[in-house]
Amino acid sequence: MTATQSAGPAPEGLSRVEGPLKLTGAARYATDHRPDGVLHAVLVGAPVAAGRLRGVDGSAARALPGVTAVLTAADLPAFPELPPPSAVHVMPFADDRIRYEGQPVAIVLAESVEAAEAGRAAVAVDCEREAPVLIGHGHREPVMGEDRGDVDAVLADTHVEPATEASKSLYAVPALRLRQLVERVSLNVPTPMRAPVEGPGLWALESAMNELADAAGLDPLDVRLANFAEVSPADGRPWSANGLREAYQEGARRYGWRTRHERPRRDGPWVIGHGMATCTMGSFRFPGASRVRLRRDGAVVEANVHDIGTGVQTVLGQIAADELGISPDRVEMRWGDTDLPRTGPTYGSSTTVGTGSAVAAAARDVTKQLAELGQGGRDPLEALDRAGIDELVGEGTFELPGGAGFNADGAGTPYAIRTWGVIFTEVGVDPDFGLLRLRRAVGVYSAGRIVNPITARAQMTGGIIWGWGKATMEESDQEPTSGRWLAKNLSNVAVPVNADIPADIDVSFTDEYDETASLIGARGIGELGATGVDAAVAAAVHDAVGVRVRDLPILPWKVLAGL
Repeated sequence: MTATQSAGPAPEGLSRVEGPLKLTGAARYATDHRPDGVLHAVLVGAPVAAGRLRGVDGSAARALPGVTAVLTAADLPAFPELPPPSAVHVMPFADDRIRYEGQPVAIVLAESVEAAEAGRAAVAVDCEREAPVLIGHGHREPVMGEDRGDVDAVLADTHVEPATEASKSLYAVPALRLRQLVERVSLNVPTPMRAPVEGPGLWALESAMNELADAAGLDPLDVRLANFAEVSPADGRPWSANGLREAYQEGARRYGWRTRHERPRRDGPWVIGHGMATCTMGSFRFPGASRVRLRRDGAVVEANVHDIGTGVQTVLGQIAADELGISPDRVEMRWGDTDLPRTGPTYGSSTTVGTGSAVAAAARDVTKQLAELGQGGRDPLEALDRAGIDELVGEGTFELPGGAGFNADGAGTPYAIRTWGVIFTEVGVDPDFGLLRLRRAVGVYSAGRIVNPITARAQMTGGIIWGWGKATMEESDQEPTSGRWLAKNLSNVAVPVNADIPADIDVSFTDEYDETASLIGARGIGELGATGVDAAVAAAVHDAVGVRVRDLPILPWKVLAGL
């Protein structure tokens, strides 16, 4: 999920510019582009979870209509090893070792998807089977810690989820020791999704904070306020901005946290519980570049950025409009083309920070040129007409300290940069069936400048819904004999739908401008909303029926087992 704040003077922001296209079905996606001669590729996966590949026979597949080629390791170049944050370290086809079921061993190319799928079924894969190592049965070993170890070398030996990042960044402590264990099992390496690092890390940390509060007989909000970190616990740097205290206060007020137990504890068969947790994400920044063309009829923003559905077109267009002082409907966005100025990736809640800053810089370059022409302070479109110029082109970049290609949490600066928030949840528990229902949620977030609350609230609401799915529904089981996933795709994995989500999801933001984080005062928000929800839900379940669940998802049988 990616940050999609928008710049613009309107207090409620603007709706997404591509909204009508999506609602009417006219929006075009990658799969809608079918150039002549395009081939379709499908992967052929290993049928065993552990072992060695002895051979691949693609002759039967090649004989099928529409199949043009079956590629194996012999047909492919050697791929380099990939550094973090790549999802995998060792690329497929690197050797004959089978590490998990479905590991790619061949690629079928065909003139249609249907022909490629038929070709995949015809490929014969010969494997030497070994006993797989299942989750919970592998060798565990320490791989990294905060006070020792060569982290880069360990990560290179990719996949480690550095979940302790949140633990070193959230609460004031006189001493800190963090450790992680890695268990080597016969499974594919996971792909980062839904707030990696802090997502799983906060599940453990915030659950522990709630248990600590219960053991001490204190309100969990008071425990967090008492341990608020005025500076970064990891290195003592001051925060670039931190409105977490204000978020705690406002969230508690909007939820009615201090009076929660004065309200009814039952609603028909449902026993009602309340829970809370802190939210936080690291600040991931990438350099970016953009070009703004001011013309007599409006402006054009150019950046080789992706829009994965999070509203990037609206974001960047609004930033340019705000900087130039023109109406957003006079701004056109050009994106998704390698011929345009190169910018950062669309992950890590980084788009607004990097590309948005570059757009602002390009627009400021246009404004500077207008001033040099003696046209400063005027309506820019009118000024261009007065100057008799058809177009002014501004170039802008967003650069990181030392020319780095990536920056996490303000590294290389005097300030530590993170985003913050708090989530309060009301959950109904049916003690007869172990069912859970989300009744309402309140989230308040500290993420720098929020200049378009419409898109920002949509991002955080989606994050909360993702958090509910993670907390109570989504699970992939491993078959205990062969080590295969029982769920091969999303068709048999439960995820939240409209009926699972109440209308009462209240999202708001603290009033901030973080000039350290970006040229426009914004920090990333997208993944922030998905953090903390699981711990808050678990606390609400405990508050309702006294059952403490420490592994996700919180399924009915786990609740019933506790009762």
